[in-house]
Amino acid sequence: MDNIDTILFFVAVGLALSYAFANGLNDAANALATVVGTRVLSPAAAVILGGSMNLVGAVTGTAVAKTIGKGIVDPNYMTQAAVIAAILAAVVWVVFATRFGFPVSVSHSLVAGVMGAGIATAGFSRINDTVVIKVILALGFSPILGFTAAFVLMLILYWLFRNWNLSNANKLFSKLQILSAAFLSYSHGKNDAQNAIGIMALGWAVYSSQDVIVLPWMQISCGLAIGVGTALGGWRVINTLGSRVTKLNPASGFIANTAAAGVIEAASQIGLPVSTTHTSSSAIMGVGVTHGILAVRWNVIKGILGAWVITYPICAVLGWILAKILGIIF
Repeated sequence: MDNIDTILFFVAVGLALSYAFANGLNDAANALATVVGTRVLSPAAAVILGGSMNLVGAVTGTAVAKTIGKGIVDPNYMTQAAVIAAILAAVVWVVFATRFGFPVSVSHSLVAGVMGAGIATAGFSRINDTVVIKVILALGFSPILGFTAAFVLMLILYWLFRNWNLSNANKLFSKLQILSAAFLSYSHGKNDAQNAIGIMALGWAVYSSQDVIVLPWMQISCGLAIGVGTALGGWRVINTLGSRVTKLNPASGFIANTAAAGVIEAASQIGLPVSTTHTSSSAIMGVGVTHGILAVRWNVIKGILGAWVITYPICAVLGWILAKILGIIF
């Protein structure tokens, strides 16, 4: 291995960590928006909780990382320049979106970036259509499941606690909401941090000419990066999800977090990267709709959906262009 290979590998590692950091910065809203929006936790306490649980989630499980690392594109036909291009495409878009308060999907961003860079380097024939279809379906169905689960659970909860005093119910669910926020932060780390781990593992496989494997240092470093990103917080995004989508109370916040976390955890177990942003946003919508259609601020949702829709083509094209440019340079 010559010096340029080593340099490119460390650049890929640095970008993967930047991606994980940007992920935490943007997706801080997923678990923290509800507890901040309902004033159950202060922003400072919420980000400490979210950052620590993201780290715990990152070091458990490798299924999603393996899907990213070797499921989308045949790693034997990838180059380090293509790996860098894929990460860079996602990082540029996520940082841009965070700057303007768009809760975009970092999972969408990376998957699209890997696809674009993979096509530019290895061609369409080396793209695993079966896995890509499964990933796209998972990304598409996760918000539907989040919405449905939150809606149904909220109705059940209203029926079960219909005779409770409001003050007592708020006290109970204020405590339970903290647990649900911790669960959602954990599942977020287990799914989204694995994206960064997977692309790092792909870079290592290209560099070392080995199979894609997940090493402990990858999990720990990515977990720390996503935890620090969450701790610093994406406050614009937290404001969008926590207060502008619909009005939340401790009970609805608990249901939204629990429903989203359950969907994300299930996807992580079978190795499917899903959008924690999509799932969490949809779960918040689900609890909001139980108060009536007008309880959800649909103009805000329209803006969020617009950011989601353009993520795939933008990141795929960015990945393709960057892979071509870096391929010429290196």
